[in-house]
Amino acid sequence: MTPHGPVIAVDGPAAAGKGTLAKKLAQELGLPYLDTGLLYRAVARLALDAGQDPSGPAEHFAEHLTQQDMARKDLRTPDVAQAASKVAAQPAVRQALVETQRRFAAERGAVLDGRDIGTAIFPNADVKLFITASPATRALRRYMQMDGNPAAPDAGEKLAEMEATLKARDAADSSRAAAPLQVAADAKVIETDHLSAEAVLALALAYTRERLGS
Repeated sequence: MTPHGPVIAVDGPAAAGKGTLAKKLAQELGLPYLDTGLLYRAVARLALDAGQDPSGPAEHFAEHLTQQDMARKDLRTPDVAQAASKVAAQPAVRQALVETQRRFAAERGAVLDGRDIGTAIFPNADVKLFITASPATRALRRYMQMDGNPAAPDAGEKLAEMEATLKARDAADSSRAAAPLQVAADAKVIETDHLSAEAVLALALAYTRERLGS
């Protein structure tokens, strides 16, 4: 299945800013956008709803995933995030969702963000970006996304908990046997600790246009 348009892979750990970047890149380039992490969150949500341990076989949920499942408003909760990491470690789940991702990009190309786009889903992607930041920076961003107040008395404790959670997720994603989180050899790495979203977009857009010859 060869895409009829450019494929741009945006990989990286949680809360590094890859989703924000991928959406803006898609808008700038007029390409469809897919948050592939949402696929695994939707599978995890279905497993939890069924009362199933997300570490147990979940390929049935992946094989029957619908647009309605993807559109649910309860996919970005902490329990779903943890469960998503467990279902994503299952080779059968990943295989079921590989074709979903490839079909999405087949018609016009696409910008896809995730953890294994440039290494497993589209190893021949036209452009590969790896967006990263320190755990401390990512914890602060996630805290602020949840309307956290850095001046609150319990802010330090909550930030420490969030950083520990992110580190655990990184370890799980990087050590899994099925398509682990890693930097593709030909990926452009952008560290976002000291960059605004606009600066990251400018860097990524310049590199992408150079690679695409546009």
